[in-house]
Amino acid sequence: MVVQLKTTDYVEMVRHARSVAPVEDCGLLGGTIENGEKIVRKVWYLTNTDHSEEHFSLDPKEQFAAVKEMRAQGWQLLGNWHSHPASPSRPSEEDKRLAFDTKASYFILSLEGGEPVLNSFHVSREKEVTKEDLRIRPEIG
Repeated sequence: MVVQLKTTDYVEMVRHARSVAPVEDCGLLGGTIENGEKIVRKVWYLTNTDHSEEHFSLDPKEQFAAVKEMRAQGWQLLGNWHSHPASPSRPSEEDKRLAFDTKASYFILSLEGGEPVLNSFHVSREKEVTKEDLRIRPEIG
Protein backbone atom coordinates (compact mmCIF):
# COMPACT_ATOMS: atom_id res chain seq x y z
CA MET A 1 0.00 0.00 0.00
CA VAL A 2 1.26 3.47 -0.89
CA VAL A 3 0.75 6.08 1.83
CA GLN A 4 1.34 9.77 1.13
CA LEU A 5 2.22 12.35 3.79
CA LYS A 6 3.00 16.05 3.35
CA THR A 7 6.52 17.15 4.25
CA THR A 8 5.12 19.85 6.55
CA ASP A 9 3.18 17.19 8.49
CA TYR A 10 6.31 15.04 8.79
CA VAL A 11 8.36 17.98 10.07
CA GLU A 12 5.67 18.85 12.63
CA MET A 13 5.44 15.21 13.79
CA VAL A 14 9.20 15.19 14.45
CA ARG A 15 9.06 18.56 16.23
CA HIS A 16 6.11 17.50 18.39
CA ALA A 17 7.61 14.09 19.24
CA ARG A 18 10.89 15.71 20.27
CA SER A 19 8.99 18.19 22.46
CA VAL A 20 7.34 15.43 24.53
CA ALA A 21 10.29 12.98 24.56
CA PRO A 22 11.21 10.83 26.38
CA VAL A 23 7.45 10.10 26.62
CA GLU A 24 6.01 8.41 23.52
CA ASP A 25 4.02 10.82 21.35
CA CYS A 26 0.88 9.55 19.63
CA GLY A 27 -2.06 10.46 17.47
CA LEU A 28 -4.33 9.64 14.57
CA LEU A 29 -4.09 9.92 10.79
CA GLY A 30 -7.10 11.02 8.76
CA GLY A 31 -7.60 11.41 5.07
CA THR A 32 -8.77 9.75 1.90
CA ILE A 33 -8.11 6.68 -0.18
CA GLU A 34 -7.69 7.57 -3.84
CA ASN A 35 -6.67 5.20 -6.64
CA GLY A 36 -5.68 2.62 -4.03
CA GLU A 37 -3.38 5.04 -2.17
CA LYS A 38 -3.87 6.44 1.31
CA ILE A 39 -3.54 10.23 1.37
CA VAL A 40 -2.99 11.63 4.87
CA ARG A 41 -4.87 14.95 4.98
CA LYS A 42 -4.32 15.69 8.67
CA VAL A 43 -2.26 14.40 11.57
CA TRP A 44 -3.85 14.63 15.01
CA TYR A 45 -1.69 14.96 18.13
CA LEU A 46 -3.35 13.24 21.08
CA THR A 47 -2.41 12.92 24.72
CA ASN A 48 -0.58 9.76 25.73
CA THR A 49 -2.63 9.01 28.84
CA ASP A 50 0.02 6.50 29.98
CA HIS A 51 2.74 9.20 30.04
CA SER A 52 5.16 6.36 29.35
CA GLU A 53 8.51 6.11 27.59
CA GLU A 54 7.63 2.62 26.28
CA HIS A 55 3.86 2.55 25.80
CA PHE A 56 1.01 4.77 24.71
CA SER A 57 -2.75 4.95 25.10
CA LEU A 58 -4.78 7.52 23.18
CA ASP A 59 -7.03 9.83 25.17
CA PRO A 60 -10.57 8.56 24.39
CA LYS A 61 -12.23 12.02 24.36
CA GLU A 62 -9.56 13.42 22.02
CA GLN A 63 -9.85 10.31 19.84
CA PHE A 64 -13.62 10.76 19.54
CA ALA A 65 -13.23 14.48 18.70
CA ALA A 66 -10.65 13.69 15.99
CA VAL A 67 -12.85 11.04 14.36
CA LYS A 68 -15.81 13.42 14.50
CA GLU A 69 -13.73 16.08 12.72
CA MET A 70 -12.60 13.52 10.11
CA ARG A 71 -16.20 12.59 9.35
CA ALA A 72 -17.19 16.26 9.09
CA GLN A 73 -14.45 16.67 6.46
CA GLY A 74 -15.59 13.57 4.57
CA TRP A 75 -12.37 11.80 5.50
CA GLN A 76 -11.76 8.46 7.11
CA LEU A 77 -9.50 7.16 9.83
CA LEU A 78 -6.41 5.87 8.00
CA GLY A 79 -4.45 4.76 11.05
CA ASN A 80 -2.48 5.96 14.01
CA TRP A 81 1.06 6.98 14.81
CA HIS A 82 3.38 6.99 17.75
CA SER A 83 6.99 7.72 18.49
CA HIS A 84 9.78 5.50 19.73
CA PRO A 85 12.04 7.97 21.55
CA ALA A 86 14.86 5.44 22.09
CA SER A 87 14.17 2.48 19.80
CA PRO A 88 13.99 1.79 16.05
CA SER A 89 11.07 2.53 13.72
CA ARG A 90 9.52 -0.92 13.80
CA PRO A 91 6.60 -2.40 15.73
CA SER A 92 7.45 -3.80 19.14
CA GLU A 93 5.82 -7.04 20.28
CA GLU A 94 3.33 -4.94 22.24
CA ASP A 95 2.62 -2.76 19.17
CA LYS A 96 1.82 -5.90 17.18
CA ARG A 97 -0.33 -7.36 19.96
CA LEU A 98 -2.38 -4.14 20.18
CA ALA A 99 -2.77 -3.69 16.41
CA PHE A 100 -6.41 -4.73 16.04
CA ASP A 101 -7.42 -2.85 12.87
CA THR A 102 -6.12 -4.72 9.82
CA LYS A 103 -7.14 -1.79 7.56
CA ALA A 104 -5.05 0.72 9.51
CA SER A 105 -1.61 2.08 8.77
CA TYR A 106 0.64 2.17 11.81
CA PHE A 107 3.22 4.97 11.63
CA ILE A 108 6.21 4.67 13.94
CA LEU A 109 8.55 7.64 14.29
CA SER A 110 11.93 6.75 15.77
CA LEU A 111 14.00 9.46 17.42
CA GLU A 112 16.77 7.01 18.29
CA GLY A 113 20.24 8.35 17.56
CA GLY A 114 19.02 11.88 16.83
CA GLU A 115 18.12 11.37 13.17
CA PRO A 116 14.35 10.77 12.87
CA VAL A 117 13.06 7.77 10.91
CA LEU A 118 9.38 7.40 10.02
CA ASN A 119 7.92 4.19 8.63
CA SER A 120 4.39 2.97 7.98
CA PHE A 121 3.36 -0.61 8.67
CA HIS A 122 0.44 -2.92 8.06
CA VAL A 123 -0.23 -5.58 10.69
CA SER A 124 -2.26 -8.60 9.60
CA ARG A 125 -4.76 -10.52 11.72
CA GLU A 126 -1.96 -13.09 12.27
CA LYS A 127 0.27 -10.22 13.49
CA GLU A 128 2.55 -10.37 10.45
CA VAL A 129 4.14 -6.98 9.78
CA THR A 130 4.56 -5.51 6.30
CA LYS A 131 6.30 -2.21 5.65
CA GLU A 132 4.15 0.12 3.55
CA ASP A 133 5.44 2.44 0.81
CA LEU A 134 5.46 5.77 2.70
CA ARG A 135 6.03 8.76 0.42
CA ILE A 136 6.76 12.09 2.05
CA ARG A 137 6.05 14.88 -0.46
CA PRO A 138 5.99 18.69 -0.45
CA GLU A 139 2.48 18.76 -1.94
CA ILE A 140 -0.31 16.24 -2.13
CA GLY A 141 -3.07 16.53 -4.72
